[in-house]
Amino acid sequence: MSFGNSASGSGSQGHPVIRRIQSRKEVEDCARLMSSQEPWLTLQRDFEESVEVLSDPARESYVAAIDGRVVAFLILNLTGAFVGYLQTVCVAPEWRNQGLGRRLVAFAEERIFREAPNVFLCVSSFNPDARRLYERLGYEFVGELKDYIVRGSAELLFRKTVGPLREFKKPEPEEKSERG
Repeated sequence: MSFGNSASGSGSQGHPVIRRIQSRKEVEDCARLMSSQEPWLTLQRDFEESVEVLSDPARESYVAAIDGRVVAFLILNLTGAFVGYLQTVCVAPEWRNQGLGRRLVAFAEERIFREAPNVFLCVSSFNPDARRLYERLGYEFVGELKDYIVRGSAELLFRKTVGPLREFKKPEPEEKSERG
């Protein structure tokens, strides 16, 4: 699958393109996707709360789209105590087990590692498939937050790093060549 940019930014012929959310309709499509499946059903995240999270200007929200249809999305938080927090990865059921979640995580890592040396994420204790995916991708278990979102479940904190904060240097911006 290709995840580059296309002229329309919507992918075509079965090849998703990952890009920033561009419209209220896309926010609502993502919110419907999130609020209708696990783990968000158990976490009691409804449509309205999903819209609020996806619309938060402090977060970066991206979609994977094919022919204008949202098939997956992710939400990043690059502020706060855990700079580089991969808050949400959501893939439509019909697109699971095809590598799309793995590609979304790689996209998120590339974006975050430009700003910070760590990617953090939480996995609900009742979501073993997601935990296995993140462990296969090199994430290490950091700790458990019991009863963090809902009673009786924990959020498991994971981290992937390229080094300590004190040693991290943001990449230099590429110089634009002047054309005569």
